[in-house]
Amino acid sequence: MYRKKDKSKQTQIQMLCIEDMVPQDHMLREIESAIDWNFIYDEVKGLYKETDWGNPGINPVVLFKIVFIQYLYGIRSMRQTIKEIDMNIAYRWFIGYDLTEPVPHFSTFGKNYKRRFEGTNIFERIFRHILEEAVKSGFVDASAIFIDGTHIRANANKKKAVKELVAVEAKRYQQELDAEIERDREEHGKKPLKEKKGKKDDDDDDNSGENGTGGGKSEETKEVVKSKTDSECGMFHKGEHEKQFAYVAGTACDKRNFILGFAVAPGNVHDSVMFDDVYRNTVAYFPEVQTVVADSAYRTPWIAKQLIDDGRTPSMPYKAPMTPDGYFKKYEYVYDEYYDCYICPNNQILRYSTTNREGYREYKSNPEICQNCPCREQCTKSMSCQKTVTRHVWENYMEQLEDFRHTPWVKDLYDKRKQKIERVFADAKVKHGLRYTQLRGLAKVTMQVTLTFACMNLKKLAKWKRISSLPVGFFFSWIYKTTHSFAFAGSEWFWSTVCGCRTATAVFCAYFEKRLETAGEKSYNIVV
Repeated sequence: MYRKKDKSKQTQIQMLCIEDMVPQDHMLREIESAIDWNFIYDEVKGLYKETDWGNPGINPVVLFKIVFIQYLYGIRSMRQTIKEIDMNIAYRWFIGYDLTEPVPHFSTFGKNYKRRFEGTNIFERIFRHILEEAVKSGFVDASAIFIDGTHIRANANKKKAVKELVAVEAKRYQQELDAEIERDREEHGKKPLKEKKGKKDDDDDDNSGENGTGGGKSEETKEVVKSKTDSECGMFHKGEHEKQFAYVAGTACDKRNFILGFAVAPGNVHDSVMFDDVYRNTVAYFPEVQTVVADSAYRTPWIAKQLIDDGRTPSMPYKAPMTPDGYFKKYEYVYDEYYDCYICPNNQILRYSTTNREGYREYKSNPEICQNCPCREQCTKSMSCQKTVTRHVWENYMEQLEDFRHTPWVKDLYDKRKQKIERVFADAKVKHGLRYTQLRGLAKVTMQVTLTFACMNLKKLAKWKRISSLPVGFFFSWIYKTTHSFAFAGSEWFWSTVCGCRTATAVFCAYFEKRLETAGEKSYNIVV
């Protein structure tokens, strides 16, 4: 039994209000009430002419709301965003347009970007304003931050590329490293290193490195692959065989997955090189950071020194030595701090030789002893029968980092890394279209990353504000801030203890099951 659909009603005139056509639980309603959008008027002051004559431009709040719709829903382009707004009632309601008002042309934002916003920090200020709202609401917990990088595929064909020679830039910390090297050489009775002039020095004790001394750029060059369509992206080696042009976004988030800071660079820049920008950008706004959690790519002497000298605890995993099979691992050579030497697995001494330009002390064995050593095939195949073991001048910081790694609370924080920063990247790519970019140039890609992260923070802020405004939201919010877990506050054990009634327990658990799914936590059982 069925009835044919009567389509004659589609031509009837009805009295409708766009306010009533948008569901009360729609996400855009939550976002509309989460912040006061009038702050955009203050941010764009000086970017618009203060005159009464001429044709007025598009309202800046409307303009930025259109962009927020694009990145909130991961729409691939502004052209498609305008099409969606034209047909979607909720989108029209969000930007303040009625059912028949024509929406702006898709090129409007591009022209405003070129004429007004290019070269300004307007997008950064909007990101910071949303983050400050989350801080004021008590949702941000920056006692521990999680840092990592993700690659964004560039809008460039990897087959259309050229190879170029570019100057090798000196390390940012080169001056500090040079001072430490000179101090170490002086303690060991060695002469100061000669200034490098683009070729190997005549000092037989010293090994030239890749970077020059002092600031600025060295005279060495390296060959890089550059795209013909987007010269500012970099060739990223994804795995052993796949290559692609990309950008990398170094990002820091807190325990509750709010994004606190980020930096964007070409895809051929290593994560550890970007660490300084991300770390300094984050702690400048959140000096209360106590622990920094990162993966093994950030396990370098400079990063360990920087964090420990700042009074913060690094949480990084063990990095296995990359020694070929069949050879002794470096940890099998024991360092004697008192005599400043190494002892090999055959109980022979490797004495200090020099400190090279890269900041490594070199400890060398006696070739006359090694020549007849039964373990020589597992130690070295050097023609001179001499084994060399290196130790960085900041190795003591690496040893402290290793000590921190074994403490229980640092282990627990690192175990949460996959639920925090990795989840931020997954949401950004799957839900907000950050897997690739259709924009070209570092500035425009930085704008996309900034607005995407701003939308992610805004969406989380809106949902959390709605939860805290519910009838039992105040009590739930207090429990969450105390336990730092939605799962605990929504657990059956907790509510059965508070209520002492099966019916009330079932109601609260069913109620918070929906809240937990909204907040993103799938499991809400107590783990003791």
